[in-house]
Amino acid sequence: MTGQVRWVNAADVGDLWEGDVLDVEVDDEQVLLVHLEGGPVKAYQGMCPHQEVLLADGDWDPDTNVLVCPGHRWEFDMATGKGLNPVGCQLYEFAVQVVSDEIRVAVPQDGVRHHNRFQT
Repeated sequence: MTGQVRWVNAADVGDLWEGDVLDVEVDDEQVLLVHLEGGPVKAYQGMCPHQEVLLADGDWDPDTNVLVCPGHRWEFDMATGKGLNPVGCQLYEFAVQVVSDEIRVAVPQDGVRHHNRFQT
């Protein structure tokens, strides 16, 4: 991530259990927090790149790291943010750090919305 960012407290560590997802709003950005089973916390755009459906409402399988959007069943690998169905799309990923008991997300201060779109 290049340029200036602002680190924002997005959630308490206790609000995001291992193997769970959480929808938060950070600096007017819809963000999906994911705590991978046995792995790190990740942060992605919270809206589907297809038709801006809230990804946190989708079907999440922590064993495979696959999240299925509730809108049109698009599938995403939550370890990488890559689209599995359809291939070729990518969720915008925010940098994350866990400090003490807070999950912090880096929001770029470039004046644009951080949300990838994908047209089929």
